[in-house]
Amino acid sequence: MPIPNQFLQIDEEGIPLSREVRIQDPLVGQEILQNLKVHEGGTLLSTFGGIPVIVEAFDEPYVASQVHLKNDKTWEIQLPFGVHYAFELESLSLDEWDRFHGYTSNKVPFVMSRKAQASFFNLLEEFGDDFIEFNGNTYDIPTYWSSNKDVEKESYWSQIYQQEANPGWNLGEPAEALKDMLPRLKIARSRVLVLGCGEGHDAALFAAAGHFVTAVDISPLALERARKLYGHMPNMTFVEADLFKLPADFHQSFDVVFEHTCYCAINPERRQELVKIWNRLLVSGGHLMGVFFTFEKRQGPPYGGTEWELRQRLKSSYLPIFWGRWQKSVPRRQGKELFIYAKKT
Repeated sequence: MPIPNQFLQIDEEGIPLSREVRIQDPLVGQEILQNLKVHEGGTLLSTFGGIPVIVEAFDEPYVASQVHLKNDKTWEIQLPFGVHYAFELESLSLDEWDRFHGYTSNKVPFVMSRKAQASFFNLLEEFGDDFIEFNGNTYDIPTYWSSNKDVEKESYWSQIYQQEANPGWNLGEPAEALKDMLPRLKIARSRVLVLGCGEGHDAALFAAAGHFVTAVDISPLALERARKLYGHMPNMTFVEADLFKLPADFHQSFDVVFEHTCYCAINPERRQELVKIWNRLLVSGGHLMGVFFTFEKRQGPPYGGTEWELRQRLKSSYLPIFWGRWQKSVPRRQGKELFIYAKKT
């Protein structure tokens, strides 16, 4: 099935938007929500006036405003425009902000609003930090993310480079968003750090623009490829290192930290730790620039993410200058990229 080239959004309250304006017509809203489905690779698709569209959700695609128990046995979430979907208690998980996530009967991810969660608790017999009880049965509630400790090892990534000429994350060129935005941002000559640089395509684009670039990767095989491609370029330094164990002299040494396919590759339980590392590496008033994935994928790498999650992680330390979904990406990433340029506060 071809991916359409038209876009709609769903805001953090679960209401569809067209050209940044909330849909008001209940029939149109119902069409969008009822026809929503998860395509391969996590792309969200629906229809708008019968026309196929890509859907960009700020949070989960469905945001429950209420939870109901129908006939004392069927659980349902209530969505905008009077749309309801059943779900199973076994599908629930809990994120680090204590929000319940699950899957509806049509296999679309949802999150409960605080109001919905309160209504859900009122229907339960008991609940705790990692369980709920209903109808005499106890249901363990797992954490949202599935951890993969192997991704923290150099050997995991080097094995992929050894076995694959073109790993799945490698575009063979800089990110489309970076190619477009870097000239437009007109950044003064800066010290740029690229973590998880891979073959170095993004780092080389910064260097070609006159910046002083430090490209870091945990895999020596990745850096070997990067040096073969770009080792001749001036202003580029390649460093083999675990990003969680960077040398002390990196602290407050960079004007820009660039992120692309690194945030999605680490264990999500360490994402807030990574944000703190960005904070330490950047000078006062430095900038975070990144291309982030926005799709639902709980096992990785790559792990998915949402705009909601990124806002939560960045809001205390960064002031957004540009924050927008990228709609001119390569086909397999359409509807799943977010470009952020933010100033450290």
